[in-house]
Amino acid sequence: MPTTAHAAVLDGVDSSFVFTDVVLQDPRADELLVRIVATGLCHTDLAVQHGDIPTAFPIVLGHEGAGVVEAVGSAVSGFAVGDHVSLSFAACGHCENCLAGREAYCLSFMPLNFGGVREDGSGTMALVDGGSVAGSFFGQSSFATHALVVARNAVKLPDDLPVELAGPLGCGIQTGAGTVLNSLGVGAGDSIVVSGAGAVGLSGIMAAKAAGATTIVAVDVLPERLAAAVEFGATHAINGRDEDVVAQIQALTGGIGAAYGLDTTGVPAVIANLVAATRFGATIAVIAATRPDAMIPASLVSASGRTFIGAVEGDAVPQTFIPKLIEMHRSGTFPFDKLITTYPFDQIETAIADTQSGKAVKAVLVMA
Repeated sequence: MPTTAHAAVLDGVDSSFVFTDVVLQDPRADELLVRIVATGLCHTDLAVQHGDIPTAFPIVLGHEGAGVVEAVGSAVSGFAVGDHVSLSFAACGHCENCLAGREAYCLSFMPLNFGGVREDGSGTMALVDGGSVAGSFFGQSSFATHALVVARNAVKLPDDLPVELAGPLGCGIQTGAGTVLNSLGVGAGDSIVVSGAGAVGLSGIMAAKAAGATTIVAVDVLPERLAAAVEFGATHAINGRDEDVVAQIQALTGGIGAAYGLDTTGVPAVIANLVAATRFGATIAVIAATRPDAMIPASLVSASGRTFIGAVEGDAVPQTFIPKLIEMHRSGTFPFDKLITTYPFDQIETAIADTQSGKAVKAVLVMA
């Protein structure tokens, strides 16, 4: 029988979220119906809201959901009603990249995660009056009290892990940590510069510390974010408004620059500084959801002696990487819970404002 869910619906670019009821279909054979307990607020949600990433409207966003399984499709194995799960990005599971273990680079990634429909083009939800609304955002649309998800995009959680902590693991925190550990391969004794000390950047800093990096430089323009970066493992913190940012980083790295760079800002001038602050032969990951008109000069890349990575989801396979992050958290080496500020679901606009002002590092919406 169809399920009625309460959802935050976005009607168009730069609109506010409007709460209304939607009707979810029964789960198909390969799907789960999940009661959402909490969902993270991610910069990608806001990029869609502001038109930086095109998608269909009206739509239910949200892609860092965590909750409890309420129904299991007939062909699903490994999940049961009552299981606690974290939801991550959608991947087809059968393209060349997916079969090679590179689900984050699924050849259908864009339509599956931003198209508002299932892989076969069908929708998962409708307004209670029968009107259309796009769902399946990142395969979940977790800005709602319930979500339909393909089982392969869910990760079973330990029963003793608070479910509300698990949502951000599915995208932002996974992306930051995974980019450092998987995409860049930062290791013991390495040096890295992280531009932007939001939730993604701080997750990268924690991962670099856990990996044994000995020079971890955080760059941001908010003093409170720089203080947080030091708390979470940065060995040095530099205000991005300083005129000598590059010179400071060069001095901290023996005059040769850092071996690795991670940009979470998408700001061309910041990326240019990151190139100048890294050494010849460095590897730089650029992972922000940028504005469509954001450009960097070709000279920053051509013959620069740097390798640039446009990393997606930290090159993670969520079913193996999220459990690793949980174990790191248990060991005390990855205290991502300290990033989180919780808000009631109906205070989504407050959560957005606090995220944009820097008051909250990682906002998590908790369902009543």
